[in-house]
Amino acid sequence: MLKHIDRYILKNFFRTFTATFFASLFVLLMQFMFRYIDDFVGKGVGIGVLAEFFFHACLSLVPLSLPLSILIGSLMTFGNLGERFELLAMKAAGISLFRIMRPLMIVMVFIAIGSFYFSDYVLPHTQVRMWTLIFSIREKPLELEIPEGSFYNGITGRNLYVGHKSGDALLDVVIYDYSNGFESTTIILADTGYLSQSEDKKFLILKLHSGETFEHLQQSGEDVRAGKIIPYRRENFSKKELVIEYDGNFNELDADFLERQYVSKNTAELQHAVDSIDTRITDYYHTAQNKVRLHTYFNRNQKDFSQSIDTTGITPPTQDDADAHQKYLQLSDYYKKMVINTASTRVRVVQSDIVYRKGDVDWLHVEQRRHGIEWHKRHTLPFACIIFLFIGAPLGAIIRKGGMGMPLVISTLLFIAYYIIDNTGYKMAREGLWEVWQGMWLSAFVLLPLGIGLTYMAAHEITLKNGETNKNVIKKFFTKFAHPFKRNKTVEQKSNKL
Repeated sequence: MLKHIDRYILKNFFRTFTATFFASLFVLLMQFMFRYIDDFVGKGVGIGVLAEFFFHACLSLVPLSLPLSILIGSLMTFGNLGERFELLAMKAAGISLFRIMRPLMIVMVFIAIGSFYFSDYVLPHTQVRMWTLIFSIREKPLELEIPEGSFYNGITGRNLYVGHKSGDALLDVVIYDYSNGFESTTIILADTGYLSQSEDKKFLILKLHSGETFEHLQQSGEDVRAGKIIPYRRENFSKKELVIEYDGNFNELDADFLERQYVSKNTAELQHAVDSIDTRITDYYHTAQNKVRLHTYFNRNQKDFSQSIDTTGITPPTQDDADAHQKYLQLSDYYKKMVINTASTRVRVVQSDIVYRKGDVDWLHVEQRRHGIEWHKRHTLPFACIIFLFIGAPLGAIIRKGGMGMPLVISTLLFIAYYIIDNTGYKMAREGLWEVWQGMWLSAFVLLPLGIGLTYMAAHEITLKNGETNKNVIKKFFTKFAHPFKRNKTVEQKSNKL
C-alpha cells in the first residue's frame, strides 16, 4: 500500500519527469533533424511521409532522452523538497533518505525493465522503418526549381539554361542533351518554353516555341579524334514538344536489406550473430593457417594435406624436409637461382593471399563489433536510468535548489559529460581499440562511483559548501574501509617479529 509520503514523492517526480522527457525529446529530435536536413530540403516529400518519419525518429530517441529526463526530474524534485524544507522535516521525523527515495527506486526498476523490453522489441522495428524512410527520401529527386542565368543539371542526361522567366514561361532556353553520350550531344535553342509534369509524375513535358536544333550525325568519336569534318543536322521549328523521363514520385525502398542488419535484431538474435561470427572467424583462421603451412610451405598435395593435420593444426617437418638444405647445397649455381626465384614467387603468392584473407577477417571483426555494441547498448540503458536516479536525487538533496535554474544547469553539464564519455567508449569499441564491453560500459563505470559518493554524502548530511566537514567525513569513510587491511598488516608485522 502506498503511503501519503510515497504518493507525494511520486506526484512531484512524475510532474517534472513528464515535462522534461518531452522537452528533451524535442531538443534531441531537432538535433537529429539538423544532421539530415540536407536530405529533406527540396525533395517535396508529403506530410504523411514526414509525419511517419518524425514518429519513428522520436521512438528511436527515447533511449537517449530517458536518462536525461530521469536525471533532471529527480534533481528538481529533491531540490524543491530541500528548498521548501520538506526534506528537512521528513528527516526530523525520523525518515531516512533511502526511505524517501524508496518509491522512486521501485518505479525506476520498472522503468529500467520497460526500457529494456522497449529497446529489445520496439526499437528494432522502429530503426528499420526510420532508416528505410531516410534512404528512400535520399533517392527521391529534387523538386524542379530552374534558376535564371545559370545551367540546371537536375534532369538526368541534360543541362538546361534559362535566361529569364516570365510567369510560367521560360525565355531564351538552351538545352544540351547528352542522354546518348557526350559524343552525340544535341543542342536545342528556343525563344520560349513551358515546363510541366505528366499526371503520374513520371515524365516532364517541355513545350518549346521558335527555335532550332543542332544534332551530330556521327555516333562514334573516332572521326573526332582523327580531325575529320563531322556532318550535322540543323532543324528550325516553330513548335516542339519534348517528353523526358523524370520520376518525381516518392518511391519507398524495400526494407529487406535492413532486416539482416544489427539494428533490426533483438538481444537473442544479436548474441547468436556474435557467436556465429566468432565461429566463422575461428574456422577461417584454422583453414588459412593449414593451407599456408601445409599446402604452400611444405608443398603437400591435397591427400597429404588432409592426413598431415593434427590437433595443433600443423605437423613437424619430415625427414625429407630436413634434408632439403643438404640437397640445395649440392645444386649448381644456376639451379640454386631457379630454386630461390621459385621460392620468392611462392612467398609473394602467399603474402597476397594473406592480405586478401585479412580483408575478409577484418570485415568479420567489424560486423562482430557492431552486433556486440548493439547487444551491450540494450543493457546499458536500464543501468544508466538507475544510476542517474542515484545521482540526481542525492544531488538535489545536497544543493537544496529547485526550479529550472541551478538544477537544469547541473543536469545539462552532467548529461554532457555522460554523453562525451559514452560516445568515447562507443568509438573505442567500434574501432577495435578496446573490448566491446569495456567501451560500452565505460560511462557506467565512471558514473557509478559518482552516484555512490553523492548518495553517501546526502545520507550523512554533507553539503558541498562545508569543506572541513566534507574533509573529515571523507577521511572517516576511507579510514573505515581501510581498517581491515591495516589490521591484517599489523597482525602480519607481529607474526614476523615473533
